[in-house]
Amino acid sequence: MAWYDRILGRQQPQEVEEKLNPIQQYLGSDKQSSREFTTRYERYYETLEIVNRAVNIVVDDTAEIPLEVTQEGFSGVVKGVKRAKVATLLNTEPNLFQDISTFKRNLVTDYLLDGNIFVYFDGAHLYHLPADNVTIHADSKTYIEKYTYNDVDYGPDEVIHIKENSFHDIYRGVSRLKPAVRTMELMANMRSFQDNFFKNGAVPGLVLKSPNTLSEKIKERMLQSWSIRYRPDSGGRRPLILDGGIEVDKISNINFKELDFTNAITENEKIILKAIGVPPMLLDSGNNANIRPNMRLYYLETVLPIVRKMNFAFSRYFGFVIREDVTGIPALQPELRDQSQYYQSLVNAGILSPNEARSQLGYEPIEGQDELRIPANIAGSAADPSEGGRPKESEED
Repeated sequence: MAWYDRILGRQQPQEVEEKLNPIQQYLGSDKQSSREFTTRYERYYETLEIVNRAVNIVVDDTAEIPLEVTQEGFSGVVKGVKRAKVATLLNTEPNLFQDISTFKRNLVTDYLLDGNIFVYFDGAHLYHLPADNVTIHADSKTYIEKYTYNDVDYGPDEVIHIKENSFHDIYRGVSRLKPAVRTMELMANMRSFQDNFFKNGAVPGLVLKSPNTLSEKIKERMLQSWSIRYRPDSGGRRPLILDGGIEVDKISNINFKELDFTNAITENEKIILKAIGVPPMLLDSGNNANIRPNMRLYYLETVLPIVRKMNFAFSRYFGFVIREDVTGIPALQPELRDQSQYYQSLVNAGILSPNEARSQLGYEPIEGQDELRIPANIAGSAADPSEGGRPKESEED
């Protein structure tokens, strides 16, 4: 402020501080790749059967659902890509090196293990960028400045980013396995304990007792002798001759029932399956009583939300409405009995012809069944009651 302004009491206009919207308050810092965390999930995926099986079930079922690319819905990120081209990329050939099944399986595996999917579009093909090696460079103005994969930078309009829900991070999603980390660690520790126990010949540690005070040299010689003659890890147990009052005692008495972790493993597996979204009944081959309703629930609550999240991202990027085609999924189709009753009601109501109903059920048409039946509550019309309608009155009446 100048001296004459102070004398005259003038106030200098203060600089107006730019106010950030709620989202911008979280923007601006680099978000590194999630390699450190994903490595742990990958290890459990490779070593724990229940994790591998559950993840693969979701991956396989999700990747096999075909997509329908319909009319242009809104302005996409990229311009000029034809609808037929988008349909080919998402259903047949995403690039020259992968078929669509392998491509989608890579995407869904990343989604479950890392919580993120990164797809690069070069103008002609789609390429999967392994999520755990992708670094997001944030910007306080534009949200994303760039993506980096293997020291190569990609613009925000070149990458389709699909992320799982995250409570505290607007840049990266969270792995579905994260809530079950403690459970997976516990299962890994139980397996390691069992492995080590049986590697030791299923024999607990021993203690050698002596009534006399032994020198360190004698102790070392005794240990070497025992190590040569007593080899529980290889089954070698040569007879031992003890002298000098030496006694052998076990550190503890092992109850082999305590080594049976079956109940604990079963409960831990249920926790892992819940985290991934797979009903335990789907892996229980001995209980198929309620398999159909559980399969339907599994598709509605686990598979389709993942598919639709991917569809929304591809729709926004290409500008076309993209939907999943579930007609080939038996679990999402009504029972044949319910279908038959439904189409029978439509035929009796005169809405569909018998052959149209047969076509919907996958049957061949029958000659003479192409006409609509007139409902019985409509006066007057049909001569044959089997065709619907009220029969005509005879002339004698």
